[in-house]
Amino acid sequence: MNEAACTGKFSRTLSMADRSGRLLENLDQLEMRVEALREAASSMEQERECILEMIQSIQSSQEMRNICAGEREELHLTANRLLGRTLCVEISVGTIRNSQQEDALRRATSMIDEIVKKLLDDMDGGRQRLLALHAACVTEAPPVPIDQKFQAVVISCAMEDQKNIKRRLETLLRNVESADKNIKIMDHQKLEGPQANGSQ
Repeated sequence: MNEAACTGKFSRTLSMADRSGRLLENLDQLEMRVEALREAASSMEQERECILEMIQSIQSSQEMRNICAGEREELHLTANRLLGRTLCVEISVGTIRNSQQEDALRRATSMIDEIVKKLLDDMDGGRQRLLALHAACVTEAPPVPIDQKFQAVVISCAMEDQKNIKRRLETLLRNVESADKNIKIMDHQKLEGPQANGSQ
């Protein structure tokens, strides 16, 4: 009797262990699917940002300024339509943070925002500061000085936030480079204008 009871109890324990093992295996598989989902959503988020950046680059490009007004208006309408359709795509990948990571993200964002506010007044200086911040986010030795204070803040951020901060800085640097080129082109045309008129 006691042996039977012991055997029955032992069998139930094995059954519970098997059941627990199967549930754990299912959760492990789901965890991989969740990570794959987050990676796919993050890739889509980056693709959305890339498309928006390309549309805005086309709208402000020198080629757009060199065509006739009628064609330029038609192209702007098409670009605005694409811009609107892209903005309607909403993708959000949330990040779980502790209080220290929340504070670090706020500080890092604030440091970047301060530079962005001053870009129009000092584009060259702003670019150098952005490069120093970006240097703090890369693992390889950068060719520019590193902002040590910013680096300490970024290290305290969640891993996904670190990637997003680096991506934002890269986007800002591309935009600054593009804006600087457009300004130089416009200034060059302005300088060439009187010479061209004088030679006619």
